[in-house]
Order: sequence, then structure tokens, then C-alpha cells
Amino acid sequence: MLAVAARLRASDDFRRTVRQGVRVARPTLVVHARTHHSPPGVPSTQVGFVVSKSVGGAVVRNRVKRRLRHLSRPLVESSSDLHVVVRALPAAASATSDTLASDLAGAWQATVRRLSTSTPARGTAP
Repeated sequence: MLAVAARLRASDDFRRTVRQGVRVARPTLVVHARTHHSPPGVPSTQVGFVVSKSVGGAVVRNRVKRRLRHLSRPLVESSSDLHVVVRALPAAASATSDTLASDLAGAWQATVRRLSTSTPARGTAP
């Protein structure tokens, strides 16, 4: 399971990541990511999840979140200095584990590639 300290929780962090970060979409999810420099004692990569009511009822939304948390653990451990927001789309509710895993891994790697080649956004610290 994903460590509690590696989860993005503050709404300001979610907002900044979605607005200032790069975005990559797949059929089941959208990944937003931005670089950040974490203070000592805080994991360098943190991830948050957004699963709206359009995905399904409470049981379905929680199942999707659990699956995404589980699938994101190795990605968090292999990344550094990132804030990532994973937004589930309605197709995530009926997707197989393999499909969800490949969509998440592919979108995550694409955001990392985009961040490594892009210039810093205006108004953000390098």
C-alpha cells in the first residue's frame, strides 16, 4: 500500500499541480504532475487521487482509489521531487487491472518526460 506520507492531501497542492503542472490523458485516467522541492522529512514524491461521482457510487469510487493507490506505489518510489494528481475517468470503474496499470504507468512516464524537457512555468520556483 502507498505510505500515508506519500499522499498529497492539501487542496492548495492539488490546485497548484492541476493548474501549473503538465497533463497526460489516457482512456481511464488523467495524470497531472509538477516538480517541487520537498522540505527535509517529507517524501520527495507525493500523489493524490480525484475520483468524482461520475465514476460511480461510493463503493465503486473507493475501489478505484484503492486500485490506483496500489498501482502508484512503485511509481512513487521510482520518482523524485514530484507532486502528482491522478484523476480517474468513468472508464476506470470498468477497466481491468492490467488496463488501469498500463494507463497509469504510461501517463506517469509521459508526464515525467514532459517535465524533464519543459521549461519552468512563470511564477514558480526552479
